[in-house]
Amino acid sequence: MTYFADLSSRQVASLPDDERVPVLLLPLGAIEPHGPHAPLGTDPLISRGMCERAAERLAADAELHVLVLPEVPYGVTRFAAGFAGGIHIGEETLHSLLVDIGAALIAQRLGRILLVNNHFEPAHLVTLRRAVETLNFAYDGCVALLDLVRRRYAQRLTDEFRSGECHAGRYETSLVLADRPELVDQPLMRTLPHVPVSLAAAPEDGGFREMGMTDAYCGKPAEATAREGEETFSTLTDLLVEAIRELARE
Repeated sequence: MTYFADLSSRQVASLPDDERVPVLLLPLGAIEPHGPHAPLGTDPLISRGMCERAAERLAADAELHVLVLPEVPYGVTRFAAGFAGGIHIGEETLHSLLVDIGAALIAQRLGRILLVNNHFEPAHLVTLRRAVETLNFAYDGCVALLDLVRRRYAQRLTDEFRSGECHAGRYETSLVLADRPELVDQPLMRTLPHVPVSLAAAPEDGGFREMGMTDAYCGKPAEATAREGEETFSTLTDLLVEAIRELARE
């Protein structure tokens, strides 16, 4: 695996002239409550796990050089208001940060950048899509977002993900169990009841409490398993590798 920040300046300077096409992965998420059982950093943890697995899978590829950028763990998370641990940043702050990161890389002829996100609050997603548009049109980049809520991707993920009951439920908790099981309070997790709230029907205003998520989770975390998490990571990595190859062809 190659982490961008582990390279030297000289190594980065040589990347555009490498025979392999450099593709940079930027893991994204939000620091926010994920029930009483899972870590605040669940979203960036999943994004980073996807990027690491994709980079490992493509490490021997003769045509691609995949690099994992330092993650951006903060996002738009108004839904988490009122719960301890949530760190919200505004849309313009996030947009400016992503555009500045992308513009700095594009200026160094490292324009193939893929945003890898696992925080699905609508305002956050809108901001990511807008940042991609800005970088592509204003800076002549080749930037893309692996937008997992799009039907072409969501249909390949789990039933709970497609239902929208996936904030700290079985879907996300399984992924954390597969990657960092020590971060999940598993005895507590097994006691949590099903919360049938779909984020797909989330109101434009309000938050987790108003939706009925009184413990900042929905779905069925009690059914989470590391095995399901590994299977889901495998699917997510498939999707990411496909997106990397698609971006490299542009």
